Amino acid sequence: MDMTLKFTDSHEWVKDNGDGTATIGISDHAQKMLGDVVFVDLPEVEAVIEAGEEFSLVESVKAASDIYAPVSGVIIEINEELEDSPELINEEPYEGGWIVKVTLSDPSELDNLKNAEDYLNTIEEDE
Repeated sequence: MDMTLKFTDSHEWVKDNGDGTATIGISDHAQKMLGDVVFVDLPEVEAVIEAGEEFSLVESVKAASDIYAPVSGVIIEINEELEDSPELINEEPYEGGWIVKVTLSDPSELDNLKNAEDYLNTIEEDE
């Protein structure tokens, strides 16, 4: 796992791409809890997302889980691979299983998220 990623308490991750954009997905812990992912409801490109608000839905054989925006911004790209291969979320949660890329409205929101080390400590405490 890339230790520069930031995380939410609801198990989304954010990668700061360093150019005013960020990539968002769900953590390895989240995909393990969900089980085999069978469908991802992708938002529209150019949709505006607000930190803390639902922007996607991931369905697995066990459950459907809302995905919440860790940061605010405008969606500039969706991972169309997930339409035909939703299992990428299980296989590569931090690489091929990303969900959206956004232009950040307020890059300082990244400072409100947990760093990778704090996130890993939190999920270890939960287990």
